[in-house]
Amino acid sequence: MGNTAVHQPAAERPQRTVWQTIIAMPVALVLIALMAIGSVILWIGIPVGWIYAVSHMVDSSQPSLGPYVLLIFGIPITMALFGKLLFGLDHVYARVTRQDSEVQFRAPWLKSMRGERNSARRLTVLEMTMIVSVSIALLGFAIWFFGFAGSSLPNS
Repeated sequence: MGNTAVHQPAAERPQRTVWQTIIAMPVALVLIALMAIGSVILWIGIPVGWIYAVSHMVDSSQPSLGPYVLLIFGIPITMALFGKLLFGLDHVYARVTRQDSEVQFRAPWLKSMRGERNSARRLTVLEMTMIVSVSIALLGFAIWFFGFAGSSLPNS
């Protein structure tokens, strides 16, 4: 009876931007940081961890099929389970901030050439965090590949 704002449907509550929420609630910033760290673990930590663990299980430089099968199934299953944990963080964010964890986003390549439509697909904070983390990972890979990896072609 005391706090009716908690029980109002999302459409009736005043909407805040993600930045307003972060300023108003530091716990929102912590949850977003956990989602960002979790996405880095998802894309880098889990595959590297599996490769490291399986490489220590093998004694020869030409292992049997077993370690490869373990990697092929272990990495995606672990990533799926970890992804469920990240979605759980997104739901905690929505519950703690008492709002949908959605942000306005319209990809530039999806905009109308005439600018008639103003509707945009709403992304969750987790989706936006994943997009940013994958973009940074791809940029880092491109810098490493073109700048530091060197060539495997024989020198003539």
